[in-house]
Amino acid sequence: MRIMGLDVGTKTIGVALSDPLGWTAQGLTTIRRRSLAADLAALKELVRRYGVEELVVGLPRNMNGSLGPQAEAVRAFARHLQAEVGLPVHFFDERLTTVAAGRVLLEADLSRRRRRQVIDQVAATYILQGYLDRLGQNGV
Repeated sequence: MRIMGLDVGTKTIGVALSDPLGWTAQGLTTIRRRSLAADLAALKELVRRYGVEELVVGLPRNMNGSLGPQAEAVRAFARHLQAEVGLPVHFFDERLTTVAAGRVLLEADLSRRRRRQVIDQVAATYILQGYLDRLGQNGV
C-alpha cells in the first residue's frame, strides 16, 4: 500500500512517497504553489501515477502543542485535498521536521541553493517516515 506524505507550506508542497510495502519513505518532488486548483490537480496526478491509497499531511503545531493560523490553513487544504482525491487523509505532528531536514542537508554539505530546492521534500520524507514508524510497519 503506497502512502504519500506532504509538507504543505505557503509557497511549496514537499511530497514524499512510501515504498510499495509501506516501510520506507523517499522524497519525490516539490510542487511550487500556484493556486488551490492547480495544487490539487498536481497532487491528484501524483496520486494516480503512483497508486497512492492514503495521504499524510504534516500538521504544524506550536511548541506547546496548540494549533496556530498555519495549522488551520493546512487543515483547510487537507479538506479540499480529501474531497478532490477521495482518499483518507491523516495528520502527523510536524514540529521540528524542517529543522531536522535542514540539519541533514547541512551535514550533506549541499549548497544553500540546493538545500532550498529540496528541504520541503526532505521534510515530507520525515513526516511520512514518522507516520510509518508510528503505524509499526517497521517493526518499531
